[in-house]
Amino acid sequence: MTRWFAPGRINLIGEHTDYNDGFVLPFALEVGCTATISGRAEDWSARSLQEPDAVVVRRSGLSDAPEVAGWSRYVLGVLWLLTDRGVDVPPLEIVVDSDVPTGAGLSSSAALVCSVVRAVDDHLGLGLDDDAVFALTRDVENDAVGAPTGGMDQLVSLRGRAGHVLLCDMRSHATRSVPLDLAGAGLAVLVVDTRAPHQHSDGEYGARRRGCEEAARQLGVPALRDVAEDDLADALARLHDDELRRYVRHVVTEDARVLEMARLLDADALAEIGPHLSASHASMRDDFRITVPEVDTAVDALHQAGALGARMTGGGFGGCVIGLVPERDVAAAGDVVRRAFADAGFNEPALFTAAPQDGARPA
Repeated sequence: MTRWFAPGRINLIGEHTDYNDGFVLPFALEVGCTATISGRAEDWSARSLQEPDAVVVRRSGLSDAPEVAGWSRYVLGVLWLLTDRGVDVPPLEIVVDSDVPTGAGLSSSAALVCSVVRAVDDHLGLGLDDDAVFALTRDVENDAVGAPTGGMDQLVSLRGRAGHVLLCDMRSHATRSVPLDLAGAGLAVLVVDTRAPHQHSDGEYGARRRGCEEAARQLGVPALRDVAEDDLADALARLHDDELRRYVRHVVTEDARVLEMARLLDADALAEIGPHLSASHASMRDDFRITVPEVDTAVDALHQAGALGARMTGGGFGGCVIGLVPERDVAAAGDVVRRAFADAGFNEPALFTAAPQDGARPA
């Protein structure tokens, strides 16, 4: 029997920059998914402790895969793709157990697929290196599941380090740990799960990705990462579609915010990153237009409660908000958020603090 754990993640900053070959700054969470593998099966069996029924399928490649939906596609997708790549995958039973809130934008899917890939690699003795493991997890989400994610979630779930955020270059997939000493600065990351539904594979996410790719094509660059902030005004003037201009402005300025925040953290200036968090949210709200009323209400309430900065985290249209709050004020800030939600007639949010943890590891 083989067991691996992989965490969910919070993205400190860098939203919708990943598939534009840009930069992101996430960290791994304490919550995650554990995958347990045994050979006690006649075919391939996938079971989740959060779901009532197991999914059992015959062994096959992706082109012959049966139509299964939801969580089981992430599990079985690993086996389908390995089979397509020439691996003789024997009958396996894979049991997954996750405590990442689904639909919250904390990357429950990456925790799921990363735990399964690490466990399958270990169980079968494949000896995949870090780059091959990352590539397989991303291919499962893109090809087997059909979610157009850019790979950030998988990188941090695999490579996260306690006490650090992970600066990821999404073109080269090079990563570097950057210190995030919250306790030393007397600060906390307060997470507000707005409980507004959050899905990556819906049409809005894909539409923005296609829009960014079209803008890059019109600008004659490989990706929007290649538009320098100093050249932004010229680039916007060359586009004739207001929607594309908004997308470009968000991505280019967001990349700049990521790099500046990494510089500040390297310089032990954690208390100075707040304005960049807030500017990121304004850009997602006004330019990329991916926020919803619950999210904006949470951000406004955190500011009113004295947060140094606050922003939505995740792909948008729901999910979680983070606020950088003095540690002594966490409880009071939570009360302000709850009152704001009650006044707006929203469901009560869930609140918790988060700090960087290690990435995937044997369980």
